[in-house]
This record gives sequence, C-alpha cells and structure tokens, in this order.
Amino acid sequence: MKKIVMITGATAGFGEATAHEFAKNGYDLIITGRRVDRLNALSETLARSYGAEVFILNFDVRNNTQTQKSIYNLPAKWQNIDVLVNNAGLASGFGPVQDGNIEDWDKMIDTNVKGLLYVTRCVAPMMIKNKKGHIINIGSTAGKEAYLNGNVYCATKFAVDALTKSMRIDMLPHGIRVTSVCPGMAETEFSLVRFHGDSDKAKNVYKGLEPLSAKDIADVIYFVASRPANVNIADIVVTPLAQANTSNILRKE
Repeated sequence: MKKIVMITGATAGFGEATAHEFAKNGYDLIITGRRVDRLNALSETLARSYGAEVFILNFDVRNNTQTQKSIYNLPAKWQNIDVLVNNAGLASGFGPVQDGNIEDWDKMIDTNVKGLLYVTRCVAPMMIKNKKGHIINIGSTAGKEAYLNGNVYCATKFAVDALTKSMRIDMLPHGIRVTSVCPGMAETEFSLVRFHGDSDKAKNVYKGLEPLSAKDIADVIYFVASRPANVNIADIVVTPLAQANTSNILRKE
C-alpha cells in the first residue's frame, strides 16, 4: 500500500510544489485548500503525471467546524495518514504595530496558529491510533528572529516554533516524528498576499537577489520525510545565499 501525505494549503506555493514532490516519489495525497478549482486542477495533474491517487478536501483551516467535518469524514483508507504537512499560512499587512489592521492580525493568527492546531488536533489521534506518522510544520526565519514591521506575522511563526517543540514532546511516547521547516525569502504568492495584491511591492521584496523557489522548499520537506524511521530532523532553516538572517540581506545593484 502506498504511503499517504496530507498537505494543507496545497493550491499554490510550497503546498503545490510539495504535492508534486511527494507524488513523484510514490505517495498518494490528501490535498486541502479554499480554492476548489485549483485543487481539482492539481489533482488531475498529479494523477496524470505520476499516477498518484488524490483525495480533495475543500475547507478553510480557520474554521474548526469545517476542518473537523472534512477530516473526520475521510474514508477509512485515507485516515491512514503517514505524513501531515501543516503548510497553510500567510502574512497579511506590513507596518508598525501601532498602525496595525485588526483584520490582518486575526487572519494571520487564525490561519497560522489556530488553523495549524485545528488540523493537528484531528490528524494526530489518527496517527497515534495507527502507531506511525510524521508531522511537518512550515515555520519561517520570522519565527527565529523578529524583523521591522513583521510584528504579528513574526509572533505567529514564533508560536509555530514553540508548538512544534511541544508537539515533539507530546508525540514522543507514540513514535511520531515532528519537524519544523523554516524558509527564508522565497518567491511565491506570499508577498503578493501580504501586500494585498500590490504586485510592485511584492516584486520589490526580492529585488537584487535570487530568492528561494517553492520547489527548493518542497525538496527539503520531502528530504526530512524520507529519512530512516529512527531519524527525526527536528528543525531546519533554509535561506537563499543572499540572506544571512531576517535583517542582513545582500542585494545587488
């Protein structure tokens, strides 16, 4: 029987690239997201390109009722989840805390922290029952060091870092691996979403440097998942060569 990976936020960016990487390596997939048209298109591509079997869950991780209904009603076969990639996340807004937009704050907290918790609360008991599993949380360099105007986004990723460490303790007696993959500057829809669709601002984030790609991160996610069963990569930080940390970035003229 093929292994099963569940990937949240699979409609773009890291999630979509990660779906390709696992499908290419023989996994069947549960892909989740809010944009059902993209899920359908991705499902067709994965089946056609790699012969993967794909199960679609169309829900918003911010909604616990939707999350529970979707995951708890998975057919028995699909409850045998080997790897959970908690990828759904976003940045919304950029500025000092005193000028912060409450809707942006709620969106980030509800997606990056509560959404990750809602999904994990559903899937972790399945893994415990199956006596196997690997939870991979997508963190960020923003969860290691805060940066100017990143306040609430950084706070949510610091929370993901802390939750990952705590989950590793909670899952230890059950033999379930827990990993945090923390990307630095990567060009996906991330900045476009952060700047509410302003493409000029989004492009300026990566001006003068070669950022990471979604595939770069997908490769790392699959790498940590494919280690021998006795090996757990607890935490891995990945940056482009031009980025030393959240504040020191080398840009070419």
